[in-house]
Amino acid sequence: AASVSDRLLLFFWILWIDRIFMPSVDDSRDPRVYLAVERTFLAWIRTGLALMGFGFVVARFGLFLRELASMRVVSTADLSGLSVPVGTGLIVIGVAVNILASINHVRFIKRLNEGTPVVGRPSALALVVALLLAAAGLAMAIYLGSHEIR
Repeated sequence: AASVSDRLLLFFWILWIDRIFMPSVDDSRDPRVYLAVERTFLAWIRTGLALMGFGFVVARFGLFLRELASMRVVSTADLSGLSVPVGTGLIVIGVAVNILASINHVRFIKRLNEGTPVVGRPSALALVVALLLAAAGLAMAIYLGSHEIR
């Protein structure tokens, strides 16, 4: 039976041989890295499309309420007129997310292809979108809280 020291010696010898004769693996050339970057890009595209779709629904709902008011089904006092600007703002944010996601994706792939080390860092795009949506949510909560529900 081999002693513990013999096993350790064998282990380190194998590691040494592995470093000398085995080629080093470049993580930036690993296809899984490119596929992960692609999945992230597609997730940002979905987010942008969802924002644009939601903005369209918000804007169209305001127009629907105006039509109801013109038919005297809903009083004009109940309409705030904020749905079109808010909906348009969400559409613009969605477009900006898609444009910025495309730019970030191209830059990231270029850095991977050049072999530049890519260090993990927080996504500026994600932080900006999260803060904008949090501000919009807060503004909606304040608006709804300031108006009496009938």
